[in-house]
Order: sequence, then structure tokens, then C-alpha cells
Amino acid sequence: VQLQASGGGLVQVGDSLRLSCAASGRTFSNYVMAWFRQAPGKEREFVAFISWNGSMKYYEDSVKGRFTISRDNSKNTVYLQMNNLKPEDTAVYYCAGDTSYGSRLVQAYDYWGQGTQVTVSS
Repeated sequence: VQLQASGGGLVQVGDSLRLSCAASGRTFSNYVMAWFRQAPGKEREFVAFISWNGSMKYYEDSVKGRFTISRDNSKNTVYLQMNNLKPEDTAVYYCAGDTSYGSRLVQAYDYWGQGTQVTVSS
């Protein structure tokens, strides 16, 4: 499956953004989908994942209550709604997919999008 992330940008503290990740090539609904992020000089870290039918979602602690992951299998797209953004959310955000169960681990995902930059200015 090919993944294309979009929706990043430069925003102010407290603003919102919605990232999208469009999938093509294979049956999207077979995939657990996740978002990761990587800040300059840091390792890529888990943000959230969603099960194939959206019934299960899991978030990294620092984004709970602010970020929401969702998916629309009819549009082959997964979303990350980010509210109340903070400077520490600044990073390149990547979507990822895998056909196994959901995981927080980078190495669990076989398919990756190209990343979209989110910059939160104070």
C-alpha cells in the first residue's frame, strides 16, 4: 500500500490542524493505521493507532484528550485531528500501516508515508 500524508503547516499555540493520510494500492480496510512523529534530533515516536474498523484506538499519553485518530475506509483515508497544539508537538508527522495488530513500535509497521511538517509557534 502507498501512503500520502498531508495537512501539516505552521500554526500558533492552541490552534488546530487535521492531518490526512490517503492510501492506495491495496485494501485499506485490512490495515491497522498509525501516526508517528519525529522532531529534529529525536527518534521517531508513536502518536496513535486505529484498528482496521476504527473500533480500537490508542494514544500516546502526551496527546490524549487533544488528538483524535479516525479513518474513513470508503475514502481510504486516515486522519489525525490535533487540537490545542503545543510547541512540543512540532515534528514531521508520518502515517504508517500494517496488516497485523496495532503497535506503538516503529518496527511493527511495514508501510510509511513521506511525512508532513507540523510547526507550532509560540
